[in-house]
Amino acid sequence: ATECLRSRRPRRKKRRAAASSRASALGPNVVPISERPAEALNGAPGHWEGDLIIGARNQSAALTLVERSSGFQLVYALPNGYQADLVIATLVRWVQTIPAEMCESLTWDRGSEMAHWEVLTSGWGLPVYFCDPHAPWQRPKNENSNRQLRFWFPKGTDLSRWTADELEAVAATLNSRPRKTLGWKTPAEALNEYLHPLQQ
Repeated sequence: ATECLRSRRPRRKKRRAAASSRASALGPNVVPISERPAEALNGAPGHWEGDLIIGARNQSAALTLVERSSGFQLVYALPNGYQADLVIATLVRWVQTIPAEMCESLTWDRGSEMAHWEVLTSGWGLPVYFCDPHAPWQRPKNENSNRQLRFWFPKGTDLSRWTADELEAVAATLNSRPRKTLGWKTPAEALNEYLHPLQQ
């Protein structure tokens, strides 16, 4: 006999299609955030969190990255969309611009835009960790910085109209604000303290 709800309708099936399709987009080798090394939480430099800011009608986006220890923010334009191949190409360009010692890990949500994440691990030695399903708060630094970015890019903004230079200028503004958590240093100053010994 069919089990019924109080309304006498057949029991609803659990809605897992969206979650399973997301999991399949990322492949079977997804590394959960629970496996991220403890130093990522303890202030060691080089651990990053990333996400997308989505624009008007889901037609445009920008890619955001935050270095956890300093709060240093990067914003990259995605003028041609945010499909997985465009996102991974942007992330590869990013990896090529920073010292290997400052590229210890990347944490992301489980969006399908990261379908090609294994390129970063196999090709560039960058471990990528994924938040638990429906738990974007596990990337707190990036969530907070994205909220700050919404001052310039409120929901409904057509992000494709912002150039790469303009996005970089917005990030520079955030990176030049002193932070109490950094002893009133700016994120740029804090990151530079980590980078300076590497450049000698």
